[in-house]
Amino acid sequence: MDNAQAARSDAATPFTSVPIEITVSVGRARPLVRELLQLAEGSVLTLDKQLDDPVELYVGEKMIGIGVLEVIEGDGQGQLAVRLTEVSDLNGPT
Repeated sequence: MDNAQAARSDAATPFTSVPIEITVSVGRARPLVRELLQLAEGSVLTLDKQLDDPVELYVGEKMIGIGVLEVIEGDGQGQLAVRLTEVSDLNGPT
């Protein structure tokens, strides 16, 4: 079976219409507990990444790809999006 046939047979399963949630990790913050307790509305947490750094995409705990953040225009407001630059081997070991 070639890749095109495999893709068609995978698309025929009832699970292809089940929505999943993808989490995009843009960075991490490591405040001290005392700093965490002082957080209030308007506080700023500094992340360990720059604006142009790649982001990681996860389904649950499994990283499924890497991308870059983009703003797409529509309806008068910019919407945040991710352009995939690398897709992980989803059939590989977990």
